[in-house]
Amino acid sequence: MSSSETLPSQRLHGLDALRGTALLLGVVLHAAMSYFPVTIWIVPDTDNSPVAGVIFFAIHLFRMTAFFLIAGLFAHMMLGRRGTLGFIKDRLIRIAGPLAAFWTPILAAIIAGLVWMAAIRNGGTIPTDGPPPPPLTLETFPLTHLWFLWVLLILYAGMIILRAPFAMADRDGGWGRLVDRITGALIGPWTPALMAAPLALAFWLAPNWTPFFGIPTPDTGLVPNATALTAFGTAFALGFLLDRRRDLLVRIERLWPVFTVVALGVGAAAMVMAGGPVPDLAPVTDPELKAPLAAVMALAVFASTFAVLSLALRFASGHSVVSRYLADSSYWVYIVHLPLVMVGQILVVNETWPWFVKFGAVIGGTMAISLLTYELLVRHSFVGRWLNGRRVPWRRQREAEFAAAE
Repeated sequence: MSSSETLPSQRLHGLDALRGTALLLGVVLHAAMSYFPVTIWIVPDTDNSPVAGVIFFAIHLFRMTAFFLIAGLFAHMMLGRRGTLGFIKDRLIRIAGPLAAFWTPILAAIIAGLVWMAAIRNGGTIPTDGPPPPPLTLETFPLTHLWFLWVLLILYAGMIILRAPFAMADRDGGWGRLVDRITGALIGPWTPALMAAPLALAFWLAPNWTPFFGIPTPDTGLVPNATALTAFGTAFALGFLLDRRRDLLVRIERLWPVFTVVALGVGAAAMVMAGGPVPDLAPVTDPELKAPLAAVMALAVFASTFAVLSLALRFASGHSVVSRYLADSSYWVYIVHLPLVMVGQILVVNETWPWFVKFGAVIGGTMAISLLTYELLVRHSFVGRWLNGRRVPWRRQREAEFAAAE
């Protein structure tokens, strides 16, 4: 029997907090891109700093691999609780539904921000001689920052398809016990290196890989790039297997000093090898240089992923009202944040403030508006039930319900 079967009602507060933090850090990451010392963003600011590059690199290194690992664990948990049909129905409602509903208005808002920034650069008037937009194809489809929902759907589909023959053949639990033993052997101080091996190969095989950006974001095209699919797919698969062996989470938690020290050391080495906080963003082409870069960068990705995972299990596993609120709100915040970040960056682009003041103002303004709309429009409405699976009643409504129950 797997440990997840012995602890069916245990809420993994630390992992819930880390999943929410990974989404909320998207606000910080996208805000930092405006102040990157090399132009990489549609709203570049002349007030910039290498520190913004370090912030971007550190967050981008672990954020989405940690998210997909936890998504895999929670997917297995939900699959066991609801069954295959119930799981598919829930994911269509809460993942496919928001992607379909929010993609058009989010893209329209991003385009409006692009036009606004172009007008600022053109002296206050919208330029009329710009290139036409590319035609929509499988390769050019703009998923925007909602790409993670599309990748989740792909991984869910792959999980169900790959799991079906094993579930049918595993009537006596033999395969399951073997898988659980293999999972146990995977978890230890060596785990980041084992997980890094396929990603290092994917980095090395990628034709136009820019080391500083690590895993290429699959935000364009309906077929994710092979590197991203390798990184996120292996993280998701390990998370799926870990839910069968919840006892291994204790082992991961106890290794937090090892994972943290390795992540800091290898992460710093990866940034230096990739060009430092002010890198040359040209793709690496020399095979002899690319191989060690790929190996170190892949190890840095998974060392940092297991560092934050172990730290969350060690220090954030207790119940916290604030942590729970932010975890619940993170889905909504992430969906709406990018146009708000762009607006904030545009509003301060011509101010003479230091870059870090602008950076803080963009983050603060985005979070304030996102959380306010979450509280007023989402948390207590049908939208909250749609996104988070539950609607939290207003305080007076809860008090009335409690009084009626008494």
